[in-house]
Amino acid sequence: MKALLRQALFRLGIFWVSPLAIAFLLTSEKTIIIKDVERWQELLGWDKRNHLVQLLALLKEAKEFRNIYYFRLFKSNFLGQFSMYILKIIYRECPYLFLDNSCNIGAGLFIQHGFSTIIMADLGDNCWVNQQVTIGYKDKTGRPKIGNNVRITAGAKVLGNITIGDNVTVGANAVVIKDVPANCVVVGVPAYIIKRDGIKVKESL
Repeated sequence: MKALLRQALFRLGIFWVSPLAIAFLLTSEKTIIIKDVERWQELLGWDKRNHLVQLLALLKEAKEFRNIYYFRLFKSNFLGQFSMYILKIIYRECPYLFLDNSCNIGAGLFIQHGFSTIIMADLGDNCWVNQQVTIGYKDKTGRPKIGNNVRITAGAKVLGNITIGDNVTVGANAVVIKDVPANCVVVGVPAYIIKRDGIKVKESL
């Protein structure tokens, strides 16, 4: 009985957000949105479904994903943008997560708990960002450039015209204001390297 009730509620929820699929059908950004959906489905451990159903499930359950979806639509063709502005009136995005529309963000961005998170940077593919993270300008010189497969954990700050290499993990509450080489783990204030290429070290940036 409980399983039937859960299934009925799921279908009702999908029906409620189904107008959001109109924008997907109109946008020129279908490929990258599908990659986002696949990444979230994998990390959340959800069963595989049809891409459109999975998209609607994410838009229903994860407001952070809704922000990413609207970001993709903003970057798309006129019809995608126009439908986004209409849909945002009814289907609100997460108000505590800010993605600057001037950013370039690769496929597969995963935001786990987007509370009080600000992203004003260019990100590569398959990045992971946690809550209370700030990525952006320190001054007028520029903003961060983040590589592929980078994980920035809770409370971290990545600031200024710096480059974060591929496969980097930024530890909780770290403050990064200098370039970070690829394949490193950094922690601390100011951040320093504690692991490089899988080997424990202690190196300043």
